[in-house]
Amino acid sequence: MPGLIRGVARTAVIAGTASAVNGRVQRRQAAKFADKDAHTAAMQQQAYAQETGYQQAPPASAPAPSDDRMAQLERLGGLYSQGVLTSEEFAAEKARILAS
Repeated sequence: MPGLIRGVARTAVIAGTASAVNGRVQRRQAAKFADKDAHTAAMQQQAYAQETGYQQAPPASAPAPSDDRMAQLERLGGLYSQGVLTSEEFAAEKARILAS
């Protein structure tokens, strides 16, 4: 009986080791093929873009005035409407705010 148990145990160890090695090989191959597939897909996308003349979106235009600028312009408008600033001072200050 001890010989039978030893034989069964040996077979189980061998089968378990083979299964672990097989799983590791499969994971490596899957990763390798995934990288290759991603590269192939990128190349196809690039070729398609060249064929159709598709270009990526142009860079965004200048951003709209920020909230800080808007607040400055509102204050400036208030000062002008109260008569604190002259038309020339208002125009010069407005140009300075918008240029910044």
